Amino acid sequence: MRDTKAVLIHAARDLRMGTATIPALGPHDVEVRIRRGGICGSDLHYFQDGGFGAIRIREPLIPGHEIAGEVTAVGASVTGVAAGDRVAINPSRPCSHCAFCLAGTPRHCLDMRFLGSAMRFPHVQGGFREVLVCTEPQAVKLPPGVPLEHAAFAEPLAVCLHAATQAGPLLGQRVLVTGTGPIGALMILVARHAGAAEIVATDLTDATLAIARRIGADLAINMRTDPAGLERFHANKGWFDVVFEASGSGAALAAAIPAARPGAVIVQVGIGGDTALPLNVLVAKELQLRGTFRFDKEFAWAVAAIATGAIDVSPLLTEVVPADDAVRAFDLAADRSRAMKVQLAF
Repeated sequence: MRDTKAVLIHAARDLRMGTATIPALGPHDVEVRIRRGGICGSDLHYFQDGGFGAIRIREPLIPGHEIAGEVTAVGASVTGVAAGDRVAINPSRPCSHCAFCLAGTPRHCLDMRFLGSAMRFPHVQGGFREVLVCTEPQAVKLPPGVPLEHAAFAEPLAVCLHAATQAGPLLGQRVLVTGTGPIGALMILVARHAGAAEIVATDLTDATLAIARRIGADLAINMRTDPAGLERFHANKGWFDVVFEASGSGAALAAAIPAARPGAVIVQVGIGGDTALPLNVLVAKELQLRGTFRFDKEFAWAVAAIATGAIDVSPLLTEVVPADDAVRAFDLAADRSRAMKVQLAF
């Protein structure tokens, strides 16, 4: 058995470099030398708080599920990729035989193994390590020339593409995006790519709103300094056809509802705690509140969009930090005044 260097979170604020065992390569497995890994909001929760809600770290956890690298070896039955290929890694590993998998919705798999997750025990170890073994379907081949730091955006972009499918066609639509962290910013890129006629973004941080403007938002409103900023869209029962709530904040959702026109679709992308809803307004305006969870086929779509340049994720990359300096990288990623997306380099 071989070991590989890995980032390990032992408890809140206890992140150390350590090692992990590289499993034996099965016939349908692919060994990947990880080169880039993006730090996600869930990774930050594990680092800062030791988990979120009832989900807690109960053993050292390798975080990371936004990853890309180079194939170093393949199992005897693998045909889709070969040693030397560069790949983006789909972190989802559904069981393929439960009712949801058979119905074509593997994101709801009853036995999902998702990289870097403490939802089950033993935990599913993630991708912040030098060598990862995954299954062949998880290793999505990249065309030549695609920067691996761009490919590592495939997972969060897939989340946003799935959210867009939940909303329906965006061509010619007036879109509101609440929350301009990495997911909200990617939602702006997706909405612009899909032909939205107008995009308005809200947040509480000037730095992220500046990026929102740069990547396609027609208007960016700081709701901390201008709490009445959405009131201009309240007239005639509301303005927006589609709302993507990307902050996970009940206050952001509450502020968006009066600005949504009757019949509008509100897609809840961000994950937060319980919140009160104005049911009378939802009923009277016939609003459609929809959830969105992870992705399925959209991961391949995300890889293609990045590879062709149809969606340019490069403005969202703040810094690539060596994995040996992971604590600094996590601290930077948590500072929304300085960072949009921080990646580790292995």
